[in-house]
Amino acid sequence: MLNEFSRTQLLYGKDAMDKLSNCRIAVFGVGGVGGYVVEALVRSGIGAIDLIDDDKVCLTNINRQILATRKTVGKYKVDVAEARIAEISPKCHVRTYKTFYLPETQDQFDFTDYDYIVDAIDTVTGKLTIIENAKAANVPVISSMGAGNKVNPAAFEVADIYDTSICPLAKVMRRECRRRGIESLKVVYSKEKPIRPFEDMSISCRQHCICPPGTVHKCTERRDIPGSTAFVPSVVGLIIAGEIINDLTA
Repeated sequence: MLNEFSRTQLLYGKDAMDKLSNCRIAVFGVGGVGGYVVEALVRSGIGAIDLIDDDKVCLTNINRQILATRKTVGKYKVDVAEARIAEISPKCHVRTYKTFYLPETQDQFDFTDYDYIVDAIDTVTGKLTIIENAKAANVPVISSMGAGNKVNPAAFEVADIYDTSICPLAKVMRRECRRRGIESLKVVYSKEKPIRPFEDMSISCRQHCICPPGTVHKCTERRDIPGSTAFVPSVVGLIIAGEIINDLTA
C-alpha cells in the first residue's frame, strides 16, 4: 500500500522498512546537528525515538537549526521536535527528556532500550559518558565532532576516532577514549581548520544575551561562542542519519 515511506522502500525493500519501524533511536542533543538527525530518521521510517536536550530555542538558532523559527523561539527544543515529528510520522513513538546529559543524569536512561545512539552534544564529559554507556550496553553509537567555526560541508567524513586529525574536539576525544580503553568509535568530523570568529561586541551573546527566560545552560557560560552556518551542521546531521539507516538495514 502506498504510504509516506514508499519512495524509501523502493531502495531498501519492505523487510528493511519493517525493521526500521521497530527500532528505537536515542538522540542526545537536538540542536544544529541533532535536529537534522531527527528529521532524517523520522522521514526514513524509524518507529520510536528518544529526544534528550534541556535547551530552549533561541533567536540565534534560526540561522542553522531546523527546529528554530520565529514561532518556536522560547520553546523547549524537544517539545518542538515532538510536534514536528507528529506532523511527519504520527505513528512514531516519541519520548522527550528535558535533561542536560552528564554523569549525574545518566541514571535516567537504560541504554539497552536502544537500537542506535546519537551523540550530538557539545560537552566532552557528556559525550564520553554517552559513549561508555553505549559500549557497555553493546549498542552502536555515532558521535558528532566539531561543526562550529567550519564553512566547508564537503570536508566532513565518517571515520573511527583514532583515524581523525585536525579537529580540536576529535583530538580531545581521541585522548580521552584511549584513557578509558574505548577501542573504537564511529564519528563524523572535518579536517578543515576551524575559523576564528570575528570579535564583534555589537552581536556578541556575552554583551547582549537573549536566551529565553528559564534557560539553565546559557551560551555565555562557554569559553568561546562559535560561529556557524546553515549548511554545515545540517550536512553533519544528515551524514549521521544516513550512517544509522544504512547500518540498521545492512
